[in-house]
Amino acid sequence: MSALASPVRQLAAGFRVLLVLTVILGIAYPLAITGIGQVVSPGAANGSRVELHGRTIGSSLIAQPFTGAQWFQPRPSAAGDDGYDTLSSSASNLGPNNPDLVKTIDERKAAYAKANGVPVTQVPADAVTASGSGLDPDISPANARIQAVRVAKARGLDPGKVLALVAAHARGRALGILGDARVNVLELDLAVAAMSTE
Repeated sequence: MSALASPVRQLAAGFRVLLVLTVILGIAYPLAITGIGQVVSPGAANGSRVELHGRTIGSSLIAQPFTGAQWFQPRPSAAGDDGYDTLSSSASNLGPNNPDLVKTIDERKAAYAKANGVPVTQVPADAVTASGSGLDPDISPANARIQAVRVAKARGLDPGKVLALVAAHARGRALGILGDARVNVLELDLAVAAMSTE
């Protein structure tokens, strides 16, 4: 047996293992998981898309900005230059004692309090701080309840009905222990828009 036979054989065996693992882990496994996802939870497997009149307008997993008093507002975003940029998902990376962050939060508190007619002391933390991804689609029920009064006034709706809509869209902690209670902003805004057209 030549001295080259052993390394060539090892190289050929390594290549065969690479080929087999590529087929199994790179093709068969992803196809199997995709197929299971389509059967078990097709909505989530396809990006949790939200549609209106047959057209995709967003995802319930990703925040997007809403402007105007007639809309519930999501958490602030530090993703990208103008926020809510899915290609630049990130936090501000500023610490709690950073003067720029403190100033920004104080400005957001004042703006939120003025827009919603509440004292600065009642502004929820999630209304003035961005999430780690900058794309959190949910707000706290307390934040949604405060905004409900403004949204109802801007749309000429009964505040009680808008508050009932907030309660209907509130979800508890995942598995009863993980995270906090939340309300999805996109879904809530679609529901309040539908209520306005009734």
